[in-house]
Amino acid sequence: MSGKKTIYLTQEGLNDLKKELDELINVKRPANIQAIKEARALGDLSENADYDAARNEQAILEGRIKKIESMLENYEIIEEVSNGKVGIGSTVAIKYVDEDDDDDDGDEYKIVGVQEADPFAGKISNESPIAKAIMNHKVGDVITVESPNGSYKIEITEIK
Repeated sequence: MSGKKTIYLTQEGLNDLKKELDELINVKRPANIQAIKEARALGDLSENADYDAARNEQAILEGRIKKIESMLENYEIIEEVSNGKVGIGSTVAIKYVDEDDDDDDGDEYKIVGVQEADPFAGKISNESPIAKAIMNHKVGDVITVESPNGSYKIEITEIK
């Protein structure tokens, strides 16, 4: 089996993961252990909903802890480059070309690793169709994006 896949993180994303791991290990895990102890003290475990709930929460907690620890073993910090081209870590303003309406303001995205992607916060994965299409392009380039819903053209209007 080949090595693990590298996880691309911004410094902010790395800090968030470390903070979440600390919270899980030092706050949530002890609270969960206490909940299991209290539920056990109630007696019969076969019909103890509190115990079942605490055990389920324990499984979720431990799974998330393992996942974060695994990510932290194999990550690479995204260096924000300013060579005038789009890369991981770039914030890119785009506008859609060939749109019928002229009042299109376009969109702005920050390109991040898969683990940090949050489209609702304007953070898209480096593996998304738009990010793949605009990588290594510069302001003024018009690029065709191939998406599951068909292709469309965008123009890069700014790279920050």
